[in-house]
Amino acid sequence: MRSLIDIPDFSVAELDELIACANDIIRNPDAYRDACRGKKLATMFFEPSTRTRLSFEAAMLELGGSVIGFSDPETSSAAKGESVADTARVVSCYADIIAMRHPREGAPYVASQSATIPVINAGDGGHAHPTQTLGDLLTIHREKGRLDHLTVGFCGDLKYGRTVHSLIAALSRYEGIKIVLISPEELKLPDYVKLDVLEKCSMPYTETASLEEAMPGLDILYMTRIQRERFTDPEEYERLKDSYILTQKKMELAKADMSVMHPLPRVNEISVKVDSDPRACYFRQAKNGKFMRMALILKLLEEAKINPEREKPEGELLVNEIQCRNPRCISACEQELDHVFKVTDQAGGVCRCLYCESKEMIQERKN
Repeated sequence: MRSLIDIPDFSVAELDELIACANDIIRNPDAYRDACRGKKLATMFFEPSTRTRLSFEAAMLELGGSVIGFSDPETSSAAKGESVADTARVVSCYADIIAMRHPREGAPYVASQSATIPVINAGDGGHAHPTQTLGDLLTIHREKGRLDHLTVGFCGDLKYGRTVHSLIAALSRYEGIKIVLISPEELKLPDYVKLDVLEKCSMPYTETASLEEAMPGLDILYMTRIQRERFTDPEEYERLKDSYILTQKKMELAKADMSVMHPLPRVNEISVKVDSDPRACYFRQAKNGKFMRMALILKLLEEAKINPEREKPEGELLVNEIQCRNPRCISACEQELDHVFKVTDQAGGVCRCLYCESKEMIQERKN
């Protein structure tokens, strides 16, 4: 049995397979109307959502299935102190597949290790948002006709933007991709994404604080919201919230066929006047997310039928020998949860938290 916690869980061939399935659903919707009849999706949303939750629900309903769940943790037993692991195990008794969003990084992984049904990460803190990425890949493929040899600019909150982290990880597996990182110094892409993805794959990238300078060379501009909910300092948010605003005037600097994407919700980082520009594809992007979630639900349910055994983490693990120092990690609050690290570089002494991927040095556990 497989779950989807992060994009690297799927091979390039599997990503291409999902895109092909989603395109077939778009072309032949009637052929899928009863594909999930008798199946139930449980939506466990511990954090606000519009597009992701509703697109999951629409996806399951359009496949002929049904939906149960909650969109407010205060209406669940989490408000009474129930752990993520226990909630997932209980929900497994009532549904066939789970879509889970949680503010704690690594929470969907913890759920997947207790659930007896597949778990889909619908966003965990600032860590990852793989189903958004699936919709992004389908959008790029439909807008550009390919997923290779493109220059992609990411603008705004690259530090906490889980959609950015997941999409960069996905694009790193295709040939000829160049990345342009556009952000203020305080919201730069985390070092672990640069080291583990961009530099590990020898993926060319540049960093700049100027959107205007970057735009002429871009095939895709991926705008992001400065996320108030990720900041612990309200003053820092107020100082950074208007760092980048895409206007019609700035669009004049771009290629005639550049595509503008955004995971939404939008606050003010894209002027509403840009919406009428044919290069603006963020609402098409939102719709594409539904089709990719339909394809994903079909894939995971089929694989669970073939192999009901839960997948186990691979590689060398350190258990309870070191603690994660990320305050947003699920290991900081989940009841009796082992502190588990993956050894990613034995020679360099590097290990990463299994839940949130925060970096620690192996030598430190010996001190």
